[in-house]
Amino acid sequence: MHDLSSPDAGKGASLVALPERTRSPWWELGRRLLAAFGILAGTVLLVMIDRGGYRDAGDATAADPYGTVSLVDAIYYTTVTLSTTGYGDIAPVSDQARLVNAFVITPARIAFLVLLIGTTLEVLAQRGREMFRIARWRKHMGHHVVVIGYGTKGRSAVDTLVNNGLDRDHVIIVDPSPEALAEAHADNLAVVTGDATRREVLRRAGIATADQVIVTTDRDDTNVLATLTVRQLNPDAFIVAAVREQENAPLIRQSGADSVIISADAVGRLLGLSTLSPTLGTVMEDLLTYGDGLEVAERELLVNEVGVPPQSLPDQVIAVVRDEKVYRYFDPVVTLLARGDRLVVVRPAKELPWAPRPGTHNEDFAADADEG
Repeated sequence: MHDLSSPDAGKGASLVALPERTRSPWWELGRRLLAAFGILAGTVLLVMIDRGGYRDAGDATAADPYGTVSLVDAIYYTTVTLSTTGYGDIAPVSDQARLVNAFVITPARIAFLVLLIGTTLEVLAQRGREMFRIARWRKHMGHHVVVIGYGTKGRSAVDTLVNNGLDRDHVIIVDPSPEALAEAHADNLAVVTGDATRREVLRRAGIATADQVIVTTDRDDTNVLATLTVRQLNPDAFIVAAVREQENAPLIRQSGADSVIISADAVGRLLGLSTLSPTLGTVMEDLLTYGDGLEVAERELLVNEVGVPPQSLPDQVIAVVRDEKVYRYFDPVVTLLARGDRLVVVRPAKELPWAPRPGTHNEDFAADADEG
């Protein structure tokens, strides 16, 4: 993963991080350091093997005009040679030593410099590439989903959206914790790290052009303030918010949430149902579990279903959406289905939640026929 850090991160500033499928930067740095150490060690070994072919001016005497090249001298000669410093106090004098310098040590010197310079250039290039990726991402981002809080509820919400056909590139996570950053990157999701109650953080997530916003942090007060800030920045977004306590639901609705999920009550009711009737609890858990058994889905009305009672359809209709209002299937208002209605049904999980029932995929939607 890659991260764009900011010195103001601890003061509420945010940073954008896009997922990458590269190795850890520590692994890359370790590999390069190991390669550099290998070049140094190999060069020292070559100098020591042929140390008789070198002249050390610092140790030269009348009795020993070449001087003695020790291990320390070999290390010293290697470092100044590979770094192109070249003080000249130790130099190859024999033909063999000069050939080794020409055909072995010189290429090693080039490789060593390329390794050092290449590392620096790669760091700079990587930062430039990341800035370009973020700029391109911002340019094409729009009509996306912003998920505030990437805990258990946030991950489940994203999984449901992705399993229903939403591209991961159109999901942005907003969360201040490093753990959420790592988990979201592991799921190939873009992350804005920061406090979602701050306007600048939400602007970095492109909140003004988002179609839907899911607010699911661990605190009700944070959810209320985040919802209020989102609604101020985007009056048209559809906001779904979670609260732990029933008493906070009216407050978060007043803050601008279109739909409120009360997590504590939902879990408590499921526990109660499972206690009173294990079978009923199993069915409810099946409906809440994605990808297996039964699913609750919404679909459009088909042409041949106009004027038909909801109870007579092959799908198990549990609600009808008419003029953006939800009616139970037995409500007298929806005794007969009309053009523009949408159906909330229970169907097998293997079917696409937003598709018509099997065998009707080539039929026209009632809404499309009405427009035609």
